Amino acid sequence: MTHPQPRPGLREIEPYAAPQLDVKARLNTNECPYPLPEAFRDELAEAVRGLTLNRYPDREALELRTAIAGLNDHDVEGTWVANGSNEILQQLLQAYGGPGRRVVLFEPTYAMHERIAWVTDSLVVHVPLEPPWRIGAVDMVHKHHEGHPAVVMICSPNNPTGNAQDPHIIGAAAELVPSELFIVDEAYIEFGGESMAPLVRRFPNIVVVRTFSKAFALAGARIGYCLASPQVVEDLRRVRLPYHLSALTQAAGLVALRHREDALAILDAVREQRDRILAALPRLSVQAFPSDANFVLFRPPGDAAAVWQALLDRGVLVRDFTSAIPGALRVTAGTPEEVDLFLSALEEVLA
Repeated sequence: MTHPQPRPGLREIEPYAAPQLDVKARLNTNECPYPLPEAFRDELAEAVRGLTLNRYPDREALELRTAIAGLNDHDVEGTWVANGSNEILQQLLQAYGGPGRRVVLFEPTYAMHERIAWVTDSLVVHVPLEPPWRIGAVDMVHKHHEGHPAVVMICSPNNPTGNAQDPHIIGAAAELVPSELFIVDEAYIEFGGESMAPLVRRFPNIVVVRTFSKAFALAGARIGYCLASPQVVEDLRRVRLPYHLSALTQAAGLVALRHREDALAILDAVREQRDRILAALPRLSVQAFPSDANFVLFRPPGDAAAVWQALLDRGVLVRDFTSAIPGALRVTAGTPEEVDLFLSALEEVLA
């Protein structure tokens, strides 16, 4: 019996996945450890009750875009929303990448950037960085030796390294090459680093992409947005699917924005635990890399993969990054109780 054949190379890659295991401390996916308060859930339930789900949602998500634009002091026409920041990134590469067009990635970085580039049939140009993984002017020059790209992707703060990039470097590059689209993935910007959103007002070839998953504790709702020029948003409207953002998702985003003060309080609690991890790891003879995000990349002594397994055996799940960064693991800043478990388990493993 013959079977339909997918596009060449598809079955050579594995589906994107991060372990979702039932453990005491799941600190591997950079989720917010705290939900928004009960008042948020009550208000969301009331909003859902008022929806007419037998009708299609507002395909322009205008009310949600208006609220996001107001929060960021940006034009509604240059504000776009989709199902998580990953869909925004995919739409951007559908619009500006594609066959024969090059996409520059500064590595190590978020693995989905390369995957989305492949899915959109874009050519990837890898520009490796060394610790402390900061993009410099020399790196920007290097990318042009690989052939003038159509898109340059920057993650700031970077995942998995945690460091933020210098807006002046990105702004200078965008000004020098106005024909290239510079995508800045700011999924973690609310935790630290200098946002590049002000650059969007000066350079129409810069797009800032953000998510509700981290700062608004809404990973389960899948809401992402970007701040861009109106022309870029017009191009995204050309590649988006019809009615791509459900009425339920739009309602969740609007209610979350009304609870922004609650979200800000959560951010402070997460940053406190991140800084606690950064301070504690060196006392255990563990190399901890500075972080502006809600996670910490660290390098334990000895076999990092064995340390990962030993932590899991003790009910603590962290992310294994040894394939991308030799000897490196990454831990999300969780609740104080989760961080207690992580630190005590790590101390026991290293002893």
